[in-house]
Formats: sequence, C-alpha cells, structure tokens
Amino acid sequence: MCAGAVALCAAIAWVAAAAPQEINRRDVLWEVVNLECVPSELQSHDPKPCAEVVLKDGVDKGFAVLKDIKGLTQVLLIPTGQISGIESPIVRAPDAPNYFADAWDARTFVEDALHQKLARGDIGLAINSAAGRSQDQLHIHVDCVRADVRDTLRAEAGSIGERWAPLDVLLSGHRYEAMWVTGEALGANNPFRLLADGLPGAAQDMGDRTLVVIGVSRADGTAGFVILEDQGDRNTGNLAEGEELLDHGCRVAAAAQPSK
Repeated sequence: MCAGAVALCAAIAWVAAAAPQEINRRDVLWEVVNLECVPSELQSHDPKPCAEVVLKDGVDKGFAVLKDIKGLTQVLLIPTGQISGIESPIVRAPDAPNYFADAWDARTFVEDALHQKLARGDIGLAINSAAGRSQDQLHIHVDCVRADVRDTLRAEAGSIGERWAPLDVLLSGHRYEAMWVTGEALGANNPFRLLADGLPGAAQDMGDRTLVVIGVSRADGTAGFVILEDQGDRNTGNLAEGEELLDHGCRVAAAAQPSK
C-alpha cells in the first residue's frame, strides 16, 4: 500500500512507470518538474507527479518535491527554475532561496512514507558534485542517514566549530570538512554560501564539491546542524558524492521502532 499523502503516492507511481531510457537521461528531472509538475500546479493546484510544488515567490524561485526511484522514503528537492547544480552561482546569490532549508522542511515526506517521526539526527540532506550526479538539474537528496554516520557525528558534535575544519574521523572512507550551525532550522544559513564564502578556493571550484547537511543535537541538548563538504579527486576515484552518507534503506527507522 502506498504510504503518505496522495501526492506522494502519485510521485511513486510516476517513477515506477518511467522507462529506463527516460530515467537515464540527464534532463529528465528538469522535464518532469518544468513540463508536468509546475503546469499541473498552476492549472489545477495539483502537483502530480510531484509530491509538492511551492511557487509563492514565483516559478524562478520555487521548488518541487519528487519521490526518487531509490528506496521507499527518499525524496528530491528540485528548484522550479532551471539551475544546473552546485556549481551554479544562482544558488549563492544574495537573494537566492535557501533550498537546503526547504529540503529540511521536506523531511516530513520521508516520515510520511514511514508512518513514523524521526529524530533530527536520523535525517540528512545531500547534493553531489557535478561528476557525481546523474542529472543536470539541481536536486537535493532527502532521506535517512546511515546509522554509523549519525553515531559518529553525535560523538563528534561537541568538537565541531562554526568554521570549516577537517573532521577528525573518516566518513565512508573520505575526509570531510565540517562546520556547525546552531538552530532548530537553517533559517538564513545557506550552505551553498557558507561553503563558497567560508572555505578558501571553494567558490572557484564549486562543481567539484559535495555538500551534506545533517541534523544533530549536542550532548547538552543544543539543536543544530553539521554541514559537511568534500572535494572530488578523480585521481583517487573520489567523485564527491555526499549521498553516500545517506541510507536509502532507512535502517535507522527500523532501529527506532520499539521491540514487540
């Protein structure tokens, strides 16, 4: 049985019916959002095949949420304006929407699919580098975090400061840089700008970077986010795919269920 809201069910049906040759094209996300979801929302206030379309600030600054073909719970936050990916200067412009903040709000679709509320540390957001992505329309992956990543960040959270610094431990075999942002929500903290403005050299090679945002609560109860970045290196085979820190099987949800 399809879980969650009716619109989410419709999105699941769309990806199930999509032909493999369509899914493998690098512009399919843009075409689905631009040719199907946005017109449907504008004409009939029905976002299908997306789960949600938000256009309160216009199409150029709106976004859609679409169920991804991977996993039961993963959704994608996709701008309704045409934006190639992390390398686009549009995402870090002074008046740019904070797409990561919108993606954090979209975690409710993950919970709807599970029929279960998740702790903030169980949810992660990721955007892959230009080399590590399969689509050339910006999309942020929203899904459960790998349990080992969640536990590592929970243990390390107290030592992560408000400026970029290498994380003391490897995540998925890679040395990520990390910084801390305090707050229940991201608010005005735009991770694209935090990376481009805060890490020397990043603005010049944003397309080689990946960004991951994970909700964390410190030991003293302070709520915030750990923001992670990694730079790809084709010589070592590292394509900077922050999505590697997410778990599309959402095992943290099963672990959180009380035993019977």
